[in-house]
Amino acid sequence: VQLQASGGGLVQAGGSLRLSCAASVRTFSTYDMAWFRQAPGKEREFVATISWTNSSTYYADSEKGRFTISRDNAKNTMYLQMNSLKPEDTAVYYCAARVRFSIRWNYWGQGTQVTVSS
Repeated sequence: VQLQASGGGLVQAGGSLRLSCAASVRTFSTYDMAWFRQAPGKEREFVATISWTNSSTYYADSEKGRFTISRDNAKNTMYLQMNSLKPEDTAVYYCAARVRFSIRWNYWGQGTQVTVSS
């Protein structure tokens, strides 16, 4: 499984960005997908996840109401719509995948930089 994240950039506080994660796998619909992020000097942290069934989503508390995770299985792509961005959202955002019913996130994209200016 190869994951390619894109859509990052520089945005002012209060602005929006939409990240995409394209997966090169035949059975994309059988993978849970997630976004993580890592700010400078900090550990990687969970942002949001969407189940392989496309029916369950879960967010970190700080992202609830501002971020929306979604997926299009026909396009083998996952998205993260980020609204009301804050400077503390600045980080490298990584997409991850795991085979359904697994616990560990086995596959990772290369990351896309999001910078929010105040």
